[in-house]
Amino acid sequence: MIGRLNHVAIAVPDLAAAAATYRDTLGAKVSAPQDEPDHGVTVVFVELDNTKIELLHPLGADSTIRNFLDRNPAGGIHHVCYEVADIYAARDKLKEQGMRVLGSGEPKIGAHKKPVLFLHPKDFLGTLVELEQV
Repeated sequence: MIGRLNHVAIAVPDLAAAAATYRDTLGAKVSAPQDEPDHGVTVVFVELDNTKIELLHPLGADSTIRNFLDRNPAGGIHHVCYEVADIYAARDKLKEQGMRVLGSGEPKIGAHKKPVLFLHPKDFLGTLVELEQV
């Protein structure tokens, strides 16, 4: 069902400093910040040869990333994202197996402008999983 690893998302308290660490210290290609109001985050993508790192920072007071950073003030890994060919088929199969899809269960458009869903961390070894249709 799942394809390649699309990205690992890291919540950060200071987006500019985090981007500078990847750009200036590690020599990575780093995108400009991109606001994603539907998800309550500002994102920066660190481009790697085989995947991406997604740096997440709260956008607005109601951001779910804000709660994560309140619990983890230094930041940390927030989720992993796997690619799927058909997000609806993946969702339906997972639900049939008793897995929980967060939110309404309907895909939203993610930062890559493709449909995404999030799966409950308690169903996936304590890890928040994002599925992205490619």
